[in-house]
Amino acid sequence: MNADDTSTYATVDLQRARRTGVPEVVYGEGKTADQIAGIVTTLSRAGQDAVVTRLDAEKAVGLPGDYFPSARVLVHRQTEWKDLGRGEILVVCAGTSDLPVADEAAIVAEALGNRVRRITDVGVAGLHRLLQHTDALREAHVLIVVAGMEGALPSVVAGLTDRPVIAVPTSVGYGASFGGITALLGMLNSCAAGVSVVNIDNGFGAAYQATQINRLP
Repeated sequence: MNADDTSTYATVDLQRARRTGVPEVVYGEGKTADQIAGIVTTLSRAGQDAVVTRLDAEKAVGLPGDYFPSARVLVHRQTEWKDLGRGEILVVCAGTSDLPVADEAAIVAEALGNRVRRITDVGVAGLHRLLQHTDALREAHVLIVVAGMEGALPSVVAGLTDRPVIAVPTSVGYGASFGGITALLGMLNSCAAGVSVVNIDNGFGAAYQATQINRLP
């Protein structure tokens, strides 16, 4: 496949950065390694940063940029990184098993021009761990809270801060978690105000939404 010609499989949106402030982000799952290489090449030649999500390690071989295996994200910068946000995005992760989704959110948010801090393994089974970080929860401009199982953590976090909380359900959990549906429904039914919810395992979607909030004047 000729990486110079993407016309047979993709129409790369090189104007998206002008319209939305963020270049097109490539969803790697379901694409071949050659297709991904062609799209990244097209973005790079246009002077735009390339971010690829859901990219398996074998497809990342030979691609330019930095690959983060736990998040399955590739970042290839063509521009100097700048802090484009008004504050800090805080990514809060309930358990170690939720880390791949939290990593996707954190890495994409940073690639999009945000200062990012992380708090890891502070799920509600040991609530004292979260309470040690109340200052960080209140200092952040926007929070991304990642949790599986019953998905309770975003409700707790939202009750401790006046900042917007973006909840990310993960597919982590035993059978009754139904691949993340239990966490998703729990977050959608949160009694804490100010919680918005993205789809199961959608760290990218949370990072994008947090970026939009963090850039508001």
